Amino acid sequence: MINKIIKEEIKEEAKFFFKEASGCHDWTHIERVTELALKIGEKENADLDILEIASLLHDIGRKEEMKNKGNFCHAEKGAELAKIILKKHKLNENDIEGILHCIIIHRYRNSHVPKTIEAKVLFDADKLDSIGAVGIARDFLFAGNAGSNNLYTGNEKELSKQDKDYSYTKEDSAILEYEIKLKKIKDKVITKTGKKIALERHNFMEIYFDRFWKEVKGEL
Repeated sequence: MINKIIKEEIKEEAKFFFKEASGCHDWTHIERVTELALKIGEKENADLDILEIASLLHDIGRKEEMKNKGNFCHAEKGAELAKIILKKHKLNENDIEGILHCIIIHRYRNSHVPKTIEAKVLFDADKLDSIGAVGIARDFLFAGNAGSNNLYTGNEKELSKQDKDYSYTKEDSAILEYEIKLKKIKDKVITKTGKKIALERHNFMEIYFDRFWKEVKGEL
């Protein structure tokens, strides 16, 4: 068990990395992911101490990644930064290893594979925050902050068929992100508990984006 005081101190240190962060990846995202991860983790019999700390630290490299237009992986950078924090607080090596594994694999766009239940739960909680009502709001906010001037281009479905990442490019839009990533997330979620949540949030997105295009075409 990890001391509550240590967890609170780590939480306060984590907040430092989110000063003036974009609203799509600010401290409220961390709060939502942490709450959801703990709820899923309880049902999936995860180590909640490891999960809580990993959730608090999982995006500490994100602001710099966005500032640098995605030129490095925020999960890998975050793990490097987190290691310094965890060692400073003298957590045991097994706990540190478990937390860092959660952080480094949580990203959707990398090749790392979650090997522990805690890593699977954090992966799910982070992905679930990118779909549903909150996910749609974050999607549009992220596109704007990444430099996209497009509400939509009309080419999203065609572009999504090409194996290419359009983040931080002039072709990018929130709609394209939905076509490339968000609509596929329900099939990426790992835990049984997470899958139930994902399906409900996915269904909401389908209704929203279907209506979006109907309004664009003047059908509604």
